[in-house]
Amino acid sequence: MPAPGELTFTAPRGAKKPPRHLADLTPAQRKEAVAAIGEKPFRAKQLSQHYFARLAHDPAQWTDIPAASRSRLQEVLLPDLMSVVRHVSCDDGTTRKTLWRLFDGALVESVLMRYPDRVTMCISSQAGCGMNCPFCATGQAGLERNLSTAEIVHQIVDGIRALRDGEIGTGQDAGKGGPGTPGRLSNIVFMGMGEPLANYSRVVGAIRRLTDPEPDGLGLSQRGITVSTVGLVPAMHRLADEGLTCRLAVSLHAPDDELRDTLVPVNTRWRVREVLDAAWEYSARSGRRVSIEYALIRDINDQAWRGDRLGRLLKGKRAHVNLIPLNPTPGSKWTASRPEDERAFVAAIAAHGVPVTVRDTRGQEIDGACGQLAGAER
Repeated sequence: MPAPGELTFTAPRGAKKPPRHLADLTPAQRKEAVAAIGEKPFRAKQLSQHYFARLAHDPAQWTDIPAASRSRLQEVLLPDLMSVVRHVSCDDGTTRKTLWRLFDGALVESVLMRYPDRVTMCISSQAGCGMNCPFCATGQAGLERNLSTAEIVHQIVDGIRALRDGEIGTGQDAGKGGPGTPGRLSNIVFMGMGEPLANYSRVVGAIRRLTDPEPDGLGLSQRGITVSTVGLVPAMHRLADEGLTCRLAVSLHAPDDELRDTLVPVNTRWRVREVLDAAWEYSARSGRRVSIEYALIRDINDQAWRGDRLGRLLKGKRAHVNLIPLNPTPGSKWTASRPEDERAFVAAIAAHGVPVTVRDTRGQEIDGACGQLAGAER
């Protein structure tokens, strides 16, 4: 049975589960898996070192493991999970979007964005999405399946390797060596394909793998991880009990239930006030400010009075509003707000003393809105 707050997902008849992978398992489970094929348990730690710390995925590089054991260990704990369909880059090479094909043919996306002071990676937690938000390409495609913990983690592992190997540029005007300069990942956002809290256990498992100390995990900071949700209230309460210090981002998109019922259909189940109350609980337990994500859509949700209403809801709370100029999908009636409407909306929120910023728009040249690249491939 699903855990409280976790939505159910019925796989298509005959669908296979993703192959078991090192990143799906706890350190103790890895030892058990290694011992089950007659290998010494300490080989599990060696494999973890190669995968998480050294990013050495070719068995030929595992020189501390007998050659006769490498292929068997790879088959059992490091099977191929996903392959790159293609990379597309823009912004002078500082933004790279990757389309992945999973073992069963499902398509997902991840994006690496390099700024002068940080590197952010946006990752997927599901193939498709079941939330059905009408302005989102992924939501309109529907849900295909949940990703495994390892399929989530491997997107980040590959991103860290790409940065280490200098595959992500610094921009022609950055003055720091241009493309080919190694970099370090600083932020991870669960804002790619899928609703993370609808794949709760695997997303939390991924966060544990990302933040466990090397070699058990990648040794990243929880404070650099943001988990986005459209507002699955029971799962938000459950997340507050995990003892995490990740940031929570709430994709609100409307301050009133009447409009949000249309833009975010799950709002018919959990209303704006319920969603925000759950967010404040998470903030109190984690000590982190909540990010309120709001896609500005021309003549739909960008009226100044809605900005005022949003400011009133958030006044005095530990929150920051992140306004997102909509990156329209091909053929969609939804498009970005006019500059003057955007400015008025910002002013209406700021009048209540609520911090508000407009997100840097990246990736428009490369089907930047989540789900567009996968949709084009289909």
